[in-house]
Amino acid sequence: MNWPAECAAVIPCLNEERTIAIMVRRVREILPTVIVVDDGSADATARQAEEAGAIVLRHAENQGKGISMRDGLENARRLGFAWAILMDGDGQHSPQDIRHFTERAAATDASLIVGNRMHNTASMPWLRRQANCWMSRQLSKIAGQPLPDTQCGFRMVRLDDWARLDLHTERFEVESEWLLAFARAGLRIEFVPVQVIYESERSKINPLLDTWRWFRWLRTRRR
Repeated sequence: MNWPAECAAVIPCLNEERTIAIMVRRVREILPTVIVVDDGSADATARQAEEAGAIVLRHAENQGKGISMRDGLENARRLGFAWAILMDGDGQHSPQDIRHFTERAAATDASLIVGNRMHNTASMPWLRRQANCWMSRQLSKIAGQPLPDTQCGFRMVRLDDWARLDLHTERFEVESEWLLAFARAGLRIEFVPVQVIYESERSKINPLLDTWRWFRWLRTRRR
């Protein structure tokens, strides 16, 4: 498989001027087409990404990770790509792990491949680790299959399969929605080990508001 021709990288981001340029350059060494969706940043994220060689889509105001992911993936489809890799722009995901995704895609008929950080959680903040484990258990029960790391945003997706799913969430619950939608559509989901990189980045998740949104979304999935 000629992955540079078949797969684009999509990076939704908000106020990541400190890390986005080096992230784009490192990813482009593996996948030359990088689409950065600047979700209403108040800093130089868009300019830094553009100068590093990315295609930049800009939201004048913050619209949420779910919408940013959708816009980036739709752009990748318009450009003729069959696959896309989703990554965060804060340096949490290592471009060197992209090969794990492409190797698994080539070896299986998976439609969605998700990074699994839970094999080595030593550097993951305790509260984040506990919340992820609990959420993953709940979603695994609903999906009827093991989903070891439901909150990891490092993912590879077959774009034609993604495009035919009915997806609605706009914020951070989008990653959970994807997993249930792919599972219920009978599409194969695989997990691959990825590195856990936590430095001084500040999470964009609002602990109260985003947790409330997630529980509200989960309640509708249990009906």
